[in-house]
This record gives sequence, structure tokens and C-alpha cells, in this order.
Amino acid sequence: MSEFKSDFLKVLSERGFIHQISDPAGLDALCLKETVTAYIGFDCTAPSLHAGSLVPIMMLHWLQKTGHRPIALMGGGTTRVGDPSGKDETRKILTEDDIEQNKAGIRKVFEKLLVFGDGRTDAIMVDNADWLLKLNYVDFLRDIGRHFSVNQMIQRDSVRLRLEREQHLSFLEFNYMLLQGYDFLELYRRTGCRLQMGGSDQWGNILSGTDLVRRLEDKDAFALTSPLLTTSSGAKMGKTAAGAVWLNEEQLSAYDYWQYWRNTEDADVERFLKLFTVLPMDEIARLAALEGSELNEAKKVLATEATALIHGRDKAEAAAETARQAFEEGQSAEGLPTVEIARSELETGLGVLSAFVTAGLCASNGDVRRNIKGGAVRINDRGEQDHNRQLSLADVTQDGVIKLSLGKKKHVLLKPV
Repeated sequence: MSEFKSDFLKVLSERGFIHQISDPAGLDALCLKETVTAYIGFDCTAPSLHAGSLVPIMMLHWLQKTGHRPIALMGGGTTRVGDPSGKDETRKILTEDDIEQNKAGIRKVFEKLLVFGDGRTDAIMVDNADWLLKLNYVDFLRDIGRHFSVNQMIQRDSVRLRLEREQHLSFLEFNYMLLQGYDFLELYRRTGCRLQMGGSDQWGNILSGTDLVRRLEDKDAFALTSPLLTTSSGAKMGKTAAGAVWLNEEQLSAYDYWQYWRNTEDADVERFLKLFTVLPMDEIARLAALEGSELNEAKKVLATEATALIHGRDKAEAAAETARQAFEEGQSAEGLPTVEIARSELETGLGVLSAFVTAGLCASNGDVRRNIKGGAVRINDRGEQDHNRQLSLADVTQDGVIKLSLGKKKHVLLKPV
């Protein structure tokens, strides 16, 4: 159990959100003394955030729940530059329209986990384009750039790793930490913000901001980072073989989202219950103590609670019921992921290899062959051993679909149109 006295740091500590804090005692004391304003920045590089972004969003959620004020900073300005942290190559430069569309998609998630408004602890959303795009370059270099040490900048992981690998690092990207540091200064001046949070790969960038606030405003500012998450098997959080686990339903259905959490590895269940649900700690302890086949019940609770946070309770419970019918009753349940195919493909014959790749159940023809050999492939709930099998209109069930299954947990309906 942590030795923190403030509710905010107690909650973050017991749920596993804390990796580093620049001044733990100082931040704890500040949280006890006043309403602390804190921010996390989110660049607008895609139309949705993914499950890996949930850790910082949940940190803002708990900040607000424990009586403080969160800021969700949209990176409309910094997205034009590209953060080199954790990247092996320069990020694609997006157009202004791309950034605006991505920003609109990203905003949706925050409204589900934060309460926005004008109250003392109500969340606010700002865009760093509002100040970064108005900067005068020479004035910025003179007033801000002189406080940054190149000696220190090249020691930051985001820069050092690229240089050690002799990978290209543009001067554009090298400037990113100046802009992120300036964001912190600007948010302090506008809102009294004293804390920036983020993933552990942001530690150096965040410290640049705390240093800038201290130098120019003579005020203590704080950095707090969370661990960069991987699953117990080493996979990156929020990624699957089929792609990113998006938070917006336009990119990923509520059912597929539920399935992602249902397929959590045994060793990750307790950790993920703490991070990605708002269940009380004693209930999490009870679920984490389950063993063997009973642990599957804990995984279902994790899936339903995590999905309810992002997609709402009704869709979460509908996904759970769809899964129950599909897996426990063997039904070709409505609500399973559906992929439309041209009717003509079945008229001429659709190879089972192509079908499973098209459905997103396997990454390649070779992957399908391996799964057929391993007995994991089923068509309309019947095992399939022939990798030369051709699907035809005769395989379409009375529901108007062909049910493809990989193992016991992954199902997709092919629907001819």
C-alpha cells in the first residue's frame, strides 16, 4: 500500500498507474492543499485513439473523481511536427483537414470518461494550435529556446535512441520537446496548471516543461508518468494481429472491443481490472483470486466493464450476450462481426484461405493453413480439414450468412450481397 496521503495519488498508486513522479512528496502535499489542474496531451494522428491510450485517459478520470481538474490537450499544433518518442522514423505529415477530422473523432472518447463544464473540477479541452500557430520563430527561440540545453536534449531517450541507431532525426522532430515544454508553460499561464502526466516515454519531454515553468514563472511544476504497458506475453497494449483496438465504434465494433478484453491473458486480468475498470478494489481482489476455469468469469467481467466505459452499459451487455449465445449455445448469433462479400464470389467459389483472410481472422493464407492443420478452423460450426475447400452459395445458412470460426472465441459472419 502506498504512503501517499492525497486521494488522487493513493488511487493511482493502488491501481498501478504510477511509474515516476518528479517530486512525490511535493505533489502529494499540493493535492492535499488545493484543487490541482493537470493535463495530458493527445496528438491527432488518427481518427480514433486506441486501447493503449486508455491509461492516460483513465488517469484524467481518477484525477477528476478525486476532486481535481483535468485538461485534455488536443495536439492540433504539435501533430504538425510529430513526436519522435518511441518512433523509429519520421511520422507522416498530415494535412490541416486530416488533423481537424482526427481531432473531432478523438474528442468523443473524453466525453464518456470526463465531465466538462465551468465548475471547479470540471474538465476542459484545449488545442495547442491556439498558441503554437501564432508563435514568432525568432521571438520563440530567444524567449524559450535559450532555456533548453542541447546537451540535455540529445540525452533524452526520444533523441538518443534514434542517434545511436543512426536513424534519421529531422530538426523538425528535434523541436518537439521545445513545443511540448512550451505547452506546459502556456497552460500554467492560462489555467494555473501544475502537473503534466503521460506515458513513461514522455518523461524527458515533461521534465522540459516543468523546468520551463520553474525558470520563467518561479513556480514548482510536476511530472507524473505511467508505465508503458505490454501484455504478459510481451505484446504492445492496444494492438492485435488484426490491427489497433480502436476506441471509436466507427473503427471497431463494441462486440470486437468486448472480445479484445475477453481474450486477456490470465496473468493480466488483475492488472487490467485495476487500470481499465472503475470496479472497487475489493471486488477486483475477489475476481483476481479466481482460478482455473472460474478465471473466465473474471475475464467476462473485465470485458463488460471495460466496454461499458467506452460504449455504454447497454452495448457492453449486448456484446456479452452475443458472445454467450455464440460460444455457449453454438448459435449463429446476430451481432457477431459481419463482413460483406460479393455474391458472385460464392457463385464462382471462394477459397477457404481467402475467406478467412478477408474476414480478418487470419493474417495470411499460410496462417489459415496452419490453423486448419491445428484443428482450429470451423465453418458453420463444423471442423474443416481441407485447405482447398471452396465456399459456395450452398454454405449460406438460413440466416443468410456463413459463420467462420477460429478456435472457440473468434467468429465472423460472411454475408453475400
